[in-house]
Amino acid sequence: MPDKGEAKTLAVEELSFEAALAELEDIVSRLEQGEVDLEDSIALYERGNALRAHCEKKLKGAEARLEKIVLGPDGARGTEPMEL
Repeated sequence: MPDKGEAKTLAVEELSFEAALAELEDIVSRLEQGEVDLEDSIALYERGNALRAHCEKKLKGAEARLEKIVLGPDGARGTEPMEL
């Protein structure tokens, strides 16, 4: 698994959910501290937005997979929506 420095050089689509979320948390923390200049803030915001979308896509995919797993006494019996 790449460390934080390596994760930032990877394309967002190549990151696991966990790596993307960790990088997103780091970006939010840096932006909240307010010690980043304007150009870097914009770049961080853009990267953060891409990471958010990637995490959301991964979560929706996992949710769709879970909806397919519904077991009854006779085994799988179709799909049902997952309740959160």
